[in-house]
Amino acid sequence: MTIQISTEKTAVTGRRKIKALRWWMLALFLLGVTVNYITRNSLGLLAAELKTSLNMTTEQYSYIVAAFQAAYTIFQPLCGWLIDVIGLKLGFLICASVWAVVCMLHAGAGSWIQLAILRFFMGSAEAAATPANAKAISDWFPRKERPVAAGWAGVGFSIGAMLAPPIILVAHLSFGWRGAFLFCGLLSMLWVLLWWKFYHSPETHPNLSKDELALIRQDNEPQQTRLPFIQSLKIVCKNKKFYGIAIPAFLAEPAWAVFSFWVPLYLANERGMDLKHIVMFAWLPFLAADLGSIASGYLTTLYRKVFGCTRINSIVASSVTGAFMMLSLALVALTQSPYAAIALISIGGFGHQVISCMLSAVVVETFDKNQVATVNGMRGSSAWIASFLFSLLIGAVADTIGFNPLFIAMGFFDLIGAVFLIALIAERRNPAKREHV
Repeated sequence: MTIQISTEKTAVTGRRKIKALRWWMLALFLLGVTVNYITRNSLGLLAAELKTSLNMTTEQYSYIVAAFQAAYTIFQPLCGWLIDVIGLKLGFLICASVWAVVCMLHAGAGSWIQLAILRFFMGSAEAAATPANAKAISDWFPRKERPVAAGWAGVGFSIGAMLAPPIILVAHLSFGWRGAFLFCGLLSMLWVLLWWKFYHSPETHPNLSKDELALIRQDNEPQQTRLPFIQSLKIVCKNKKFYGIAIPAFLAEPAWAVFSFWVPLYLANERGMDLKHIVMFAWLPFLAADLGSIASGYLTTLYRKVFGCTRINSIVASSVTGAFMMLSLALVALTQSPYAAIALISIGGFGHQVISCMLSAVVVETFDKNQVATVNGMRGSSAWIASFLFSLLIGAVADTIGFNPLFIAMGFFDLIGAVFLIALIAERRNPAKREHV
């Protein structure tokens, strides 16, 4: 270990420096999250055929989705703590390797129970994505750049979902549904090799200039003691600001679960579309989500410069803006046109991703640097508890009452979350007395 560190530190002074390397590292991370979401969303896109091939009911399919969500919920804090303790490079590498292998094992599933078990293990590994997101931002960016960085990092979560339909369609047409799972797993394994080769922490990266390192570390954030897992959880749970993040996350996530796992089935059952037509439209909510991710960080800048908001209040205001956009989901139940439904769902995708990116920004803005992965993992767990419960609800009632009441509920969830965000996170001091941004 000592030899490795010494070698890397020597390399820092001897290698060619890359301008704006922090953004290249963010792009590498974004690529990893992209393949994460391609593997994740493969299930939803293949749902209709899987139901036929494995003789599944809609309720049994909901159990498969719920298995993934349960694991994702349970393991996010643990993955976050692991990343905080052993570092982003090794922690995310281990988790990505696991989800790549498990995704390939999906090809051998012979029943819905086997598929549910595999999805559980896949969810436990993919749970690292959310806490790793916060860790990457806090490690590589100064505070003033983190809202914008969080917005761009959020692109990976939606662009993967956007790219999944055409990739899965091509793989499915070429190799069948089993081959599609194999292909997605191989994509993830290729990224693992890239991550191992090119990612280093700022302190050890051989291509990072001293000037950029000084920029990244300009806030002089103290290095905190790394605590045991249970103790770390207790400290976070005692902080009321955590609940100002966790409750909005809980109320926002059912919509994203529907986009990822249920919209393809909704388009098939409620709108009569086949796989080719689903592929034509299912990516649009995620394209809108990409735009929402990018816009979210710049929206905070607008609120600061135009309305004089503090950094925290600009993040809160951006999230509230996204919450109002989610009302579009309630209108899905009122439209007869499948194209209007897709458009309204897409507006919801934009709004959701604004909220999600801003909640990550609140985490890195509010909590100590050595806690951000753990906290974001706990935020993710809160979110995925809701996804888990909502998926079980959809599985139980979708065949009887349809999807429309569920869309109406999702349209109003985020407005309730916005109330908690304002109450527990928003600053109430005079902006003129706050720090200069």
